[in-house]
Amino acid sequence: MSNNILKNLAIIMDGNGRWAKERGLIRTKGHEKGADTIRDITEYCAEHETIETVTLYAFSTENWKRPKYEVDFLMRLLDRWLKKELETYHRFGARFETVGDIEGFSPKLQKTIASIKEQTAHHTNVTQILALNYGSREEIAKAATRLASRGEEITENSLGDELNTPYTDIDLMVRTSGEQRLSNFLLWQLSYSEFFFTPTLWPDFTPHELDDIVDQYVNRNRRFGGL
Repeated sequence: MSNNILKNLAIIMDGNGRWAKERGLIRTKGHEKGADTIRDITEYCAEHETIETVTLYAFSTENWKRPKYEVDFLMRLLDRWLKKELETYHRFGARFETVGDIEGFSPKLQKTIASIKEQTAHHTNVTQILALNYGSREEIAKAATRLASRGEEITENSLGDELNTPYTDIDLMVRTSGEQRLSNFLLWQLSYSEFFFTPTLWPDFTPHELDDIVDQYVNRNRRFGGL
């Protein structure tokens, strides 16, 4: 019988643009629908008895390459969504955190992010972490630079502790939309994770499908290099 316990979940939310295109809509409509899915998945995680963190890949360092109108829309959407979701965080008992370089965002958006973090800091049901302006290679490089600047030895343990995430290892990583790559997401933290790739586009992803994936995860044989 498996003893797998799911504490740290990570999701690459992929497929918003394709979801919109399949319906003859502009890409931004897919992002709006995808934002609603985040609420449903966060509620599932908050009510799950073992999940402690859910890290969602929301905006990568590479996403700045997208058309300016789309990037601008995503920034406005994030600001509006966070303010609207504050009540949801309170209702689900969810703490909001981020990982990534939010100093790349506007002062207005940074202020909103800081405010939501402060107002949800006391919640303990689950911690929702949005990866914003995040790239794993950059995270690892900056952690190593900080250790070196302090004259500390760079070891597996010291580097892992210096990363910006509140955990060392992810138990389960899910990517939607059928793509099967990591896209510079949590490369260190995913070293021994279980991966699931689903063809479902993110706006159509449901707590029911996630629950099925979690059931499969629980029954996998995780050996961590052993027998």
